[in-house]
Amino acid sequence: MRGATEARPTGGRSRASHMLVRLLFATFFVAPHAISTGTEVCKDPKNTVYLSFDTGHMAVAPLVADVLRKHQVKVTFFVANERTKTDGASLDDEWAPWWQARLKEGHEFASHTWDHHIWRADNARGFAMKATSGPDTRSMQELTPTGYCKELRRPLARLTQIDPGFKPLPLFRAPGGKTSPKLLSAAESCGFKHVGWTAAGFLGDELPSDKFPNDALLRKALREVRGGDIMLAHLGIWSRKDTWAPAVLDPLIAGLKQKGLCFGLISQHPDFRDWVASKPSPVATR
Repeated sequence: MRGATEARPTGGRSRASHMLVRLLFATFFVAPHAISTGTEVCKDPKNTVYLSFDTGHMAVAPLVADVLRKHQVKVTFFVANERTKTDGASLDDEWAPWWQARLKEGHEFASHTWDHHIWRADNARGFAMKATSGPDTRSMQELTPTGYCKELRRPLARLTQIDPGFKPLPLFRAPGGKTSPKLLSAAESCGFKHVGWTAAGFLGDELPSDKFPNDALLRKALREVRGGDIMLAHLGIWSRKDTWAPAVLDPLIAGLKQKGLCFGLISQHPDFRDWVASKPSPVATR
């Protein structure tokens, strides 16, 4: 607010001069990430955060898309074929148009395994895994390294079946973040590098809402998230009663921008950009 005694321009020439000064200031003194042409341009990793979504029951997916479009934010989706609230699956024909629209908007896509396989242990043959989606839900399975590579490629192959324009990243996120050195080595042998999340980037949308209410999660994220953080959210969590995305996503993005942060894609992250640049799309070798 202006002070009571501050002089204000009164004539047209004075107003024009005032606007010129403001324009010159914005051009030469505002940080590059703060100059917007309608889409995010992140030039300084120190001021860049990386928002990512794992698939889920998909009930909040339309809202998530609306908020991202409103703020002109691009994200990385880690895709699995998970059960939805319409008794289908997140990569079935019902959701194909939704994924196609995200492709056209410039988002990027990586693997979250096909049946949302959670690593439990290494064994002589490979890995003991528990699927939380698909026909073997909740049962323990054994996957060889070759079998795990097929699990990683399968959701990406489905995306390219939905639309040949998809060029998925050679990246993956293990469900639950559960890995072992042996599993990471197997994945890298078939062209996939693992992407986790940073401590501050854990947004808490999978935590019980009675103990971790949405307003507390929002305050925590706005207080703790810094440049370089990789943030994790989901396209729906079955166990959370007070849904996170409708209450938190919009003010979170707005608040982080107000802190001077901008949003980048994980393919641009310093820890992953060289890997992505050096590897072909994993679908090409499925």
